[in-house]
Amino acid sequence: MKNRFGRCALVLSMAAMISLVFPGKRGSARAPSENSIAEQVPDIPQSTSRSHEDGVRLPNGKLQRDEILKAEQEQNLKDAAQLVELSEQLKEDLEKNDRYVLSMSTLKKTDDIEKLVKKIRSRMRHN
Repeated sequence: MKNRFGRCALVLSMAAMISLVFPGKRGSARAPSENSIAEQVPDIPQSTSRSHEDGVRLPNGKLQRDEILKAEQEQNLKDAAQLVELSEQLKEDLEKNDRYVLSMSTLKKTDDIEKLVKKIRSRMRHN
């Protein structure tokens, strides 16, 4: 969703720039001079445009987005390790039990596995 919003903002800003450069002269094939473009386009402070392109910087100078991605990667690794542990426990429980016997702890482990998989998937998709 962030990518769609960014694309829409880019398209709208490009459309606004084009409408400023070519105001109401649809039939004219003459390109405006550089001076007329500079007069029509307002000055945008560099700090505003640069912070929009780069993203928010943390006090240590790193990009906030990079730090968030790094933290999510670490959490995904922890969840994956827990997922492996739960699946091994589930396998052991299934081997112990008879085909007609199903314990509540086995069902709980399957639910926990599903929850972990959904968490990992949602973290990976929102990037």
